[in-house]
Amino acid sequence: MPTPGTSADDFQIYASYRGSAAAGFFGTLKVVRKTDGRLLFPFEGADTIGPFATKADAVAAALARGDALVNADLARPEL
Repeated sequence: MPTPGTSADDFQIYASYRGSAAAGFFGTLKVVRKTDGRLLFPFEGADTIGPFATKADAVAAALARGDALVNADLARPEL
């Protein structure tokens, strides 16, 4: 049975990047709700994060998306 998180500590955000300076850098993201192991991101049909000019911008955008997903799941848990 799904167990919603009650705080941001109940989630794990993994953010990184892929790509190159020539093609642009894209943020990569994985968000897991630790209370039940549910993978919240990525999901089928999820849009890409980027491209960005720098690795740091790509990672920052991925982290921001992860934070937004955590806040959304805390407000309305995906069950």
